[in-house]
Amino acid sequence: MGGGSRALSLSSLCATTLAAAARAPSPSPFLAPSHRASPLRLAAGMSSSSSPSSSQPPAASGDAAAPAPAPSASSAIDFLTLCYRLKVSGSPDVRLQTTKRAGWVKRGVQAPESVADHMYRMGVMALVAADLPGVDRDRCVKMAIVHDIAEAIVGDITPSDNVPKEEKSRMEKEALDHMCELLGGGSRAQEIRELWMEYENNASLEAKVVKDFDKIEMILQALEYEKEQGRDLEEFFQSTAGKFQTDIGKAWAAEIASRRKPK
Repeated sequence: MGGGSRALSLSSLCATTLAAAARAPSPSPFLAPSHRASPLRLAAGMSSSSSPSSSQPPAASGDAAAPAPAPSASSAIDFLTLCYRLKVSGSPDVRLQTTKRAGWVKRGVQAPESVADHMYRMGVMALVAADLPGVDRDRCVKMAIVHDIAEAIVGDITPSDNVPKEEKSRMEKEALDHMCELLGGGSRAQEIRELWMEYENNASLEAKVVKDFDKIEMILQALEYEKEQGRDLEEFFQSTAGKFQTDIGKAWAAEIASRRKPK
């Protein structure tokens, strides 16, 4: 995504996303057009119907242990509509094309995977991996499916975009905060925020495993594109060499490398 589009305000980006999604075909037969979010609701922040208090009674006075309210139906559908941007592929609307993984697009790969494709297969990796000492597999699955969720707003920023790491992190955190606000706050939004921050900071064994899966999914996809499209994507393998933090990451990377055709 070019620098000009990133100069837009976060609210403008979100409003554009929802407006474009509303014009696109329904992502699911279970999400009717009448249930899509209004761009004005997102641009202005949570509406009263998205607020947890609109669908949940307030906690009783002094009841500090009361569970946080679940997202309202309105908040949940707003959030999921924004997430739709992560999986749209091949849309004629350029504002929805940023969901494609930018590294593949820039190298001319045909029909490249979307951000959602990438996160889904990482989640499957966490699900099928052998049990690892001290690692919570369920947490890895959850982390895999939210780690790039902010890209629904900021797009897939790659090293070739020359965005400083600190600025990229700031932009993504701001986007994540907005998405959690859209979800209505509460326990679900907090869980997503905690998972994302844990991954971003490489702050746990689970984060290290999922970061390795992020690289594994990329080189496995590179291998598949090499075989299917006759491309040389060596640079993707080189970019991950020596950077795996876990034994499972190293083992899976070695297996993928062994399946490449000799140069």
